[in-house]
Amino acid sequence: MTAETSEVKAEIAVIGLGNAGLPLAAVIADSGIKVIGVDVNRQRCLLINEGRNPIPQEKGLEELIKKHGGRALFATADYEDAASCRTFIVIVPVFVDKSNNADLSIMEKALASLGKILKKGDLVVLETTFPPGTTEGPVRDMLCRASGLSSDDFLLAYSPERIMTGYSISRLREFPKVIGGTDEESGQRAYAVYKRFISNLHLVSSARVAEAIKVMEGCYRDVNICLANELFKICESLGIDFFEAREYANHQYCHIHQPGTGVGGHCIPVYPWFLIKEMEAKEQFERCRLLRTSREVNDGMIDYWMGRIVQQCLKINKPLAAVKICVLGITFRSGVKEFYHSRNLALAKLLAEKGLDVYAFDELLSRQEVERWGLRHIHPGEADLIFDCFNLSFISGVDWEKEELRGSAAGQGRPDRKDGTGCI
Repeated sequence: MTAETSEVKAEIAVIGLGNAGLPLAAVIADSGIKVIGVDVNRQRCLLINEGRNPIPQEKGLEELIKKHGGRALFATADYEDAASCRTFIVIVPVFVDKSNNADLSIMEKALASLGKILKKGDLVVLETTFPPGTTEGPVRDMLCRASGLSSDDFLLAYSPERIMTGYSISRLREFPKVIGGTDEESGQRAYAVYKRFISNLHLVSSARVAEAIKVMEGCYRDVNICLANELFKICESLGIDFFEAREYANHQYCHIHQPGTGVGGHCIPVYPWFLIKEMEAKEQFERCRLLRTSREVNDGMIDYWMGRIVQQCLKINKPLAAVKICVLGITFRSGVKEFYHSRNLALAKLLAEKGLDVYAFDELLSRQEVERWGLRHIHPGEADLIFDCFNLSFISGVDWEKEELRGSAAGQGRPDRKDGTGCI
């Protein structure tokens, strides 16, 4: 244990200082509670302890890291530095494998290390989203194996993160958050701890219910984005302006989401698979038809947009293969420098695979960063056709040079994109 760590004497340890864990740790520190953050990335820990924010796109985080980094919030790569803590919040990623099954390998490594410092009476709270039943099942088993403790020796609860990348601090402070234990004592203890730094907190009957709440939210969004994508394509076939129709269709009893190139990010395209796979394992296929169809429709939107792009190219007086196409925006959401399951990136790569002369431009990325994804970089003004992924519009390179179009082309054209369905 370092001298700096011994001075912190933290009450709470946050395991995982990524896009969700670091904002949470910062909010805990800003609530007057000393916290240790544990992360395998030593360089990230160094930055945090120097008061430098490793996630610059996260609004409000820079001020908190500058204020608390290395003091009320101490980051370390060594689990032993957190051995004196009595509450451990685990928020490391769970992905899906090629067959869309939940991959708990990163979680298993984190829990194996945590188990070595877990003591009788400690509280462990999971925030990572995974299939309902995981906390009371695999997670508890992993902790028991790693620690040598019985399941009655420690308290275990679940509280799903409900943030949105870029707005995590405000979401943690304002958005409703739920928490549930694997038993009544665990739930009550976890609620008491979280109530110290989460104002809008609700205790639910069990960890399994809390797990289901988060997964259900992702399914709701995916299904409704699927509906918007289908209505968008239907309106095209019927010669109807979808966005005009949507504007007046939406009211307090109806909310048609935004269409897009699909659904990207770590959340919405992943969570439905947790329930789909559970039902298919039980051979109850009829209970997940809507969820599976929504996944297929949303992922298939890149094929639809490829066709639309080709149609636009054919209107240009050049051979198809000679039309310079610029895909504008390859992150999964406007204003966020993240790429996981980015359908914009998938669309650009699909166009390249089909032999089209495709390039990419993103205001968040340098030429080298674009090329790192296997794409060619171009300034939009040099392209014959620009596809604005975030506003679903086509622009010519000449029009791009007109100042009045630049706000829209930068992903700022449709203010209602903030409804969150822009996770495309």
